Amino acid sequence: MQAISVTESTFRREVLLSEKPVLVDFWAPWCQPCRIIAPLVDEIADQRQDIRVVKVNVEQECALAVQYQIASIPTLIVFRDGEVRHRISGVLSKAKINAML
Repeated sequence: MQAISVTESTFRREVLLSEKPVLVDFWAPWCQPCRIIAPLVDEIADQRQDIRVVKVNVEQECALAVQYQIASIPTLIVFRDGEVRHRISGVLSKAKINAML
């Protein structure tokens, strides 16, 4: 199962109101580091039933990128109970991503 894409209109429902922790991958199609970690993010989405995994395309969802102060991509943010709990940018190992969760 791949991570699902969210938009400004679905972000509140899919992320902020989620009963499970949510890993949000802020990315862009032209970003090579984003392409490198995308399979890892999808693997985590497939393997972890205790969390939700979503993606935000920063080119299409500029308002969300601004709201969450995305200065570089990829940036991964973990939300719990509607609040930012962890955030990290750059190419990461699957182990490091899982440790953040």
